[in-house]
Amino acid sequence: MSNPSQIDQVAERVERLLLRYEELRRTNALLNEQVAALTHERDSLRSRLQAARARVDALIQRLPESSTTPSP
Repeated sequence: MSNPSQIDQVAERVERLLLRYEELRRTNALLNEQVAALTHERDSLRSRLQAARARVDALIQRLPESSTTPSP
């Protein structure tokens, strides 16, 4: 019997599809982990940027105001 039966062909295709499905599930899980990590990193960077802006604003407010009249 050199030609596999139609049932054997379908069974083989189902097995390949199941393997591909598991591979895609693992890939998806890894990608979801990467998205979570990058989201956390982005939020952390935003927080640091806000803190830096607040420090710069505080320093600017501490600067003496320049007079509008030139010194002689």
